[in-house]
Amino acid sequence: MDLEVVGVPDGQETLKTPGVDVTLEGSTTVVPSDSLEYPRRTSHPADPLINYTVAVPALALGLSPFMWSPLADIYGRRTVMIIGCFVAFISTIGSAVTKTYSGYMAARFFQGWGVGPASSVGLQMIQDIYFEHERGQKVGIWTLAIDTGLLFGPLIGGFAALVSTEFVAWLTAIFFGALLLSMVFFLPETAFPRHEVIESGPPTTQDSDTSKISIVRSPPFINLFPIQGLRHPKPWDTAVHFIRMFAFPNVVISIMFYCWTWYWFILCVITMIPAAYPTYSPQHQGLLFLGLIIGTIIAEAFFSGTLSDRLVAYISRTRRTPRTPEMRLWLFWPAALLTAVGLALFGVAIQYNWHWAVAQVAMGIFGFGVQVGNTTTMAYAVDCHPDHAMDVTVFYSFHLNLSAFASPFFIVPWVALSGWAWCFGAQAVIVFVCATLAVGFLQLFGERIRVGRGPLPWLPAT
Repeated sequence: MDLEVVGVPDGQETLKTPGVDVTLEGSTTVVPSDSLEYPRRTSHPADPLINYTVAVPALALGLSPFMWSPLADIYGRRTVMIIGCFVAFISTIGSAVTKTYSGYMAARFFQGWGVGPASSVGLQMIQDIYFEHERGQKVGIWTLAIDTGLLFGPLIGGFAALVSTEFVAWLTAIFFGALLLSMVFFLPETAFPRHEVIESGPPTTQDSDTSKISIVRSPPFINLFPIQGLRHPKPWDTAVHFIRMFAFPNVVISIMFYCWTWYWFILCVITMIPAAYPTYSPQHQGLLFLGLIIGTIIAEAFFSGTLSDRLVAYISRTRRTPRTPEMRLWLFWPAALLTAVGLALFGVAIQYNWHWAVAQVAMGIFGFGVQVGNTTTMAYAVDCHPDHAMDVTVFYSFHLNLSAFASPFFIVPWVALSGWAWCFGAQAVIVFVCATLAVGFLQLFGERIRVGRGPLPWLPAT
């Protein structure tokens, strides 16, 4: 199949490109992919301007945790999550009413900025309330929300566009509004001065000092003041910690190898599906995401987070040694192999016009591998430094979303230059070779390096 961009010589054509990116992180956060009618000089679905509407919010998602994370350690997780959702809600309304491409892109940027707390604070909330032996399962649910969010959006948006292209954005605003209300009334505050609780110990009936109980008192329903007892970071601390994190190879290698040689290829598949099936309607193109959705859900339900916890428990029991983060790394191997197989099969299926069902199987295999890899990456990184889950998540979120930002800029010319089979075949080779090098290195030397480097040298907020 040739990738060709068709010009419109008679001037500009109005192009409607509906879609929704749904980011589910603990709850449903919805960001529309493209619901605007705007003037266009091309009429092909591989138009880079369409892809940029996905890249811009990804850039905001990568940068915004540097602002949201310190605020969450000062004013609490709940406050930041609610404010972020409100920003996304207002921005979505802006994307629905704007009539210019620049206005739409600005709205998309602030949508990504508003969703930012879900990509960093959300994992810290998991760390606040769950134990180590549950971490794989809970982190898996969180990463499942991220991965399926990218996939349900086009499925929902394609059918929402039957009403109108503007309705896609209004539907997203409705979702944001419902989410905002649910956060206001049902989202608890999970931040508390953990170190003081540990140092004080549990109060007893004989202890007359009630100050031990007051330190875990819940903040008010609407909290606008710093939470007492927490170590309040300075606004620039998150950025400083991000830079200092590069000195800890276990986190750097696991996250950067996954984000930059593995995860970013999922955006290549997602953004190129309209170009792979240009004659299909938006509704049919949305249905083509079912393969990815099914593969991703099966992976998390049976083979990812829960299996990771069981694997660590089994290895620890059989070796009669304490649990270590490196015990989780074994799941990378089947995940990398399946991801590579899915990518190669997808490229060949599109190149030679094989039946759409073959591409669906390929995307299901690919989605399965990406989900297992994502859960394993985050569970391992947080296991390495569990008391600094926020800093680890900021490092992860920056690289994950920056890789998503970069993908749409190169995938269209890459496919046009090399063809579908060679392009996605090369991606398959990159995934498996880089996984072999990175995972093999961590399995051989990861524990030694982690013990040698020691804990992160700064104190956590809680």
